[in-house]
Amino acid sequence: MLPVVLAAAAVTAVLGPLPDPRPPYGGHPRPAPQEQLKLSHVADTGSAVTVTLTCDPPGGGHPEPAEACAALAEVDADPDRIKPANRACILLYQPVTAELTGTWQGREVSWKHRYGNTCEMRRATGVLFRF
Repeated sequence: MLPVVLAAAAVTAVLGPLPDPRPPYGGHPRPAPQEQLKLSHVADTGSAVTVTLTCDPPGGGHPEPAEACAALAEVDADPDRIKPANRACILLYQPVTAELTGTWQGREVSWKHRYGNTCEMRRATGVLFRF
């Protein structure tokens, strides 16, 4: 019996305790986030970047999820309603297309816009496409 106890102790020491098999929240499965969005920007040169964004709680691959969720909440997930930043962009034509798709507060959203370059995109959309 002692070898089994020692073996179990060694496994626990190396791997840590086993995860609790019960679902979180007192036995109820965790609800799916109501906001599950995919944000991407694709340049005409072929480079593309895509991240996921979840809100409630903020997360996903976006580098600033809480700020991006707050920005979307202010405009009800319509990036066209974001007030552009007051900054200049160089007049260099390198087109980029920004796209947001997914679910926001239980409804499907889809938005797409083409900008002259990434500076113009970020000026118009703030933190949303800053990745």
